This record gives sequence, C-alpha cells and structure tokens, in this order.
Amino acid sequence: MTQTPAFEDLLVLIEDRSAALRGSVAGSPDLDVRVPSCPDWSLRDLVEHVTEVHRFWAAAVAAGPSEKPPAVAPNILSADDTPSTDLLARSAAATEELIAALRAAGSAVDCWTWWGDSDVPQNSGAVARHQVQEAAVHAFDAQLAAGTPLPVPVVVALDGIAEFIGVSHGTAGPWPHDPTRIALHATEGRSWVIDVTESGSRLAPDDRHETDAALQGSASELLLTLHGRLPLDTLQTEGDRTTLQTLLNWPDLS
Repeated sequence: MTQTPAFEDLLVLIEDRSAALRGSVAGSPDLDVRVPSCPDWSLRDLVEHVTEVHRFWAAAVAAGPSEKPPAVAPNILSADDTPSTDLLARSAAATEELIAALRAAGSAVDCWTWWGDSDVPQNSGAVARHQVQEAAVHAFDAQLAAGTPLPVPVVVALDGIAEFIGVSHGTAGPWPHDPTRIALHATEGRSWVIDVTESGSRLAPDDRHETDAALQGSASELLLTLHGRLPLDTLQTEGDRTTLQTLLNWPDLS
C-alpha cells in the first residue's frame, strides 16, 4: 500500500508543484495559448483557476467545521497582465495563503469538502493531500501547453493514484455495469486492486487477487491517465479494453 507523505511534506509538495506550474507559464511567450489537456482554457485561464482554487481552500480550512463551502470574492485579473506582473504574483500569493492556512490548522481540523460521500476524511490533512494532486496535474497541463511536459514526481504520483481512488472513485456513485475487479500496476513496484460494484469503488484489502482487467505504466502515466490527461493507449492493458475505458470515463472530472 502507498504511504501518504507526512503533512509538512504535503505542504512542501504543494509549493513545489505550484512553482513548477508558474515556471512553465513564465517561460511561455504567449499566455493565450490553449492548454491541450483543458482545451477550453488558455494558460492565463489555467493560472487564474489555480489561484482561485488555492484561495478557496485556504478559506475552507480557515473556516473550520462547516456544512457549507466558504464564500470567496473573485480575484479579478486584468486582461493586460503579463508573466512578470500580477498574474504570477497573485498566484504565488494565493499559494502562500493556502500553505499558511494549512500550517495554522495542522493536519486534523475538520472543514467543508466536496468529497463527503467518500470514505476520505473531511479535514485539513485531506485538503492538503488533494491540493498536491491539483497542483501536480495542473503543472503538467501548463508544461504541456508550453511544449515541455514532464512526468509527475514519483512520490506525488504514487500517493495521487490512491488519493484518486479514494476521492474521485469514492464520489462517483454506483458502478452502472457488471461488477469487476481491476488492477493498477505502477512500474515503480506499487499496485492497487479495486472492486467496482453497484456500491461504488473500493480498494481490495491487498493486491494478491485475481483480476478481470489491469492497467500498467509508470506512476506518472497511471495518474495522468486517471485524470484524463493521457489516453488509455499510453498504458499497457490486460483484459477487456472497453471495461478499462469505461472505468476511466466513470468519475465526472468536470
């Protein structure tokens, strides 16, 4: 099983992946270039999105236990921002705001999250873990748009696969097809076996089960494929490809 990084390490990883995103944007001559993995967005839109995400979750963590999401006023950016002025500076400030809120709260303060239907805790530690993944996937988006895509760091990707199963699968609702057992094998030596049934998706107790289908690739490739950033053909597959593609399409990631 994958070991989640310690809380303080999660904060470092949020900073690292957010900085990687801004570094790619800063090196791009055109902020209006489209993001291939998010075709409705430009690079400018991507930075704005991550900025608002960081501000939102900083407010959610700071608010503590709540049944409602926080109301956060939009941080409107002007159309003439450039990488050397407000756009990236505001993004960096939002990351700092998120890190400060998480550090002040610690790892176990309850707060509102959107994954209440899953088995994942609704607390500051789970927010930190999820924000590592948000920053990592969007850093890849920025790198892809800039023409310099890099693998997600192994420590981030390995934990991200387990986090995706817990949060995205955990909130996807009933599996509307025949029950199946699918394995995910990372070439770094980690595996996950998930049982997908009308009760949803759950990790099997261990990875020594007979499976109906399997996906194999690097941890980065697996994570990015789960998030819809890479196609199924990126991975080695075993079993029915239609079932595997259906699994990838199942969580609503919009």
